[in-house]
Amino acid sequence: MRFTIDPNSGVPYYRQIIDQVQFAIADGRLGSGTRLPTVRQLAVDLKVNPNTVARAYQELEIRGVVNTQMGTGTFIGTEKVQISEAERSRMLEQICTELLSRASAYGFTLSEVIEALRQRAYESQE
Repeated sequence: MRFTIDPNSGVPYYRQIIDQVQFAIADGRLGSGTRLPTVRQLAVDLKVNPNTVARAYQELEIRGVVNTQMGTGTFIGTEKVQISEAERSRMLEQICTELLSRASAYGFTLSEVIEALRQRAYESQE
């Protein structure tokens, strides 16, 4: 799984990491026993402070979503994570609003954005 951070979203970075892990568990992209990147590695990949990643992992552990084993890493636990339809809709709305806002700031039309999304979807299916 590839993590991303949106510095313009207004959502704290640690919260974005938590949300991405929970969404990935809920939709089956991350299963029980899957090893997450180390705090240091994810911090380097995302270009954030390691304390940010550590905070996200710590909160996920408090919730029972992950288990950290000293010396071996952080793993997805057996706790089921369910995302409500309302939460999924809210997240999709937020993503679309941000995308359209940025695209219009650069002068792209809705048709151009839709065509670019279709092209990306087509390329990812190949």
